[in-house]
Amino acid sequence: MGSKTDIRGDKKENGHAKQGENSVRLQRKITLSNGVAIIVGTIIGSGIFVSPTGVYSGTKSVGLSIVIWCLSGLFSTLGALCYAELGTAVTRSGGDFAYIYVAFGPLGAFLMLWISLLIIRPTTQAIVAITFAEYAAKPFFPECRPPENAIRLLAAVCLCLLTAINCLSVRWAMRIQSVFTAAKLFALVAIIIAGVYHLATGHTENFHNAFDGNYEVTEIALSCYSGLFAFGGWNFLNFVTEELQDPYRNLPRAIWIALPTVTGVYVLANVAYFAVLSGVEIESSPAVALSFGVKMFGSLTWLVPVFVALSTFGGVNGILFTSSRLFQTGSQEGHLPDLFSFIHVKRSTPVPSLIFTCLTSLAMLLISDVYVLINYYGQILWLSTAASISGMLWLRHKQPDLPRPIRVNTLIPVLFLAACVFLILFPIPTQPWNTVIGAAITLSGIPVYYACVKWKNKPESYHKFLRNTTTFVQNLMEVTYPEATQMLSQS
Repeated sequence: MGSKTDIRGDKKENGHAKQGENSVRLQRKITLSNGVAIIVGTIIGSGIFVSPTGVYSGTKSVGLSIVIWCLSGLFSTLGALCYAELGTAVTRSGGDFAYIYVAFGPLGAFLMLWISLLIIRPTTQAIVAITFAEYAAKPFFPECRPPENAIRLLAAVCLCLLTAINCLSVRWAMRIQSVFTAAKLFALVAIIIAGVYHLATGHTENFHNAFDGNYEVTEIALSCYSGLFAFGGWNFLNFVTEELQDPYRNLPRAIWIALPTVTGVYVLANVAYFAVLSGVEIESSPAVALSFGVKMFGSLTWLVPVFVALSTFGGVNGILFTSSRLFQTGSQEGHLPDLFSFIHVKRSTPVPSLIFTCLTSLAMLLISDVYVLINYYGQILWLSTAASISGMLWLRHKQPDLPRPIRVNTLIPVLFLAACVFLILFPIPTQPWNTVIGAAITLSGIPVYYACVKWKNKPESYHKFLRNTTTFVQNLMEVTYPEATQMLSQS
């Protein structure tokens, strides 16, 4: 009956892909360079400026710390290659949600969406925005920490400003991503050059007996957590594949350019840190980049918090951009209200989804200690990643004829999946309550799924309320349903 939609997202008529000339849909405006900027800009947030402390604290070894940074980059690259296969086989935006849906069905996908909606995305955006505000205000409060209320207000301004820009134009959002990615790379290159110069002038004392340290498995694992935290965001381009130009070529290209670049920059930055700062100084520093700047840049130390602020500002933009696409895809599958799938009739931006993402992040700013939420979702985040990789292996068995422009060696997803399982299980003995609370929050989505998604015979008053609300939002924001949208449930 009529046209059908294939798993790649193209509307087909008479065997040929066809798109209406005047259809309202997300446009493929993300170029290869934009894709690289999304990955690099999202990964490089505040992690490289603060995480070296966590990596070194566990190992007490300069050499082993650098090895862990290399392994963290390699691990992230292996995961990104697996996601390249997933992203070119299931070309819907939505990342993990789309892959879990196609492989395991709607309930598992909804639980992933539920935890992302409730905690992961708004908390991550709030924390990065708070980090931006702290560093942006630091030059005005050189002797003390900026006032808490001022930090949260500035974080709110950051979120609202970037939401407005993302609502107005995809191109402007990508320009911001590209500019601020360049700024953060410039800052790291400056740190690397200063550190290498310091090393070249004979200051090698911190590298004597570099591999002496603590080699307990537990401590090494904790150090790996800090390293992997700094690489978070390596799979974010998969959340916007519908807007990526020529995704079959540009998705893997962006990964091959971005991940080695970030890994190289991170390793060299740590060499620079260790060239200037002793192990004791790194271990006692809450922000390694600031301690580095005080010793190397003198009166120009104020530039360090400025560049960290630029780095985190770009990070907020990347997270906001991809989060809105996740919620939009969830809405298109009926897991969220219809209005979250709407896009602007002229600008082709998911305005309702962007505004919702912003509001949930602003709500997180009201929590006195938003950082405590990280402990509850760390394992769940790796669980969703493991589910996606398991889904990739399952789809190879379940749908062997599914077009796969990229197919990685089976050993890669198997090794990556084994590492994910370790990251999920390892914290349970030491943090059992965090595991219980995280699992409880996730499983609380099951009754919500059956009440709001699975239950079809809802009262007429409920449907009337939704229709009236949807009509009001459409008129207010000038948004409508996107045409030619692939449905995962038809896959």
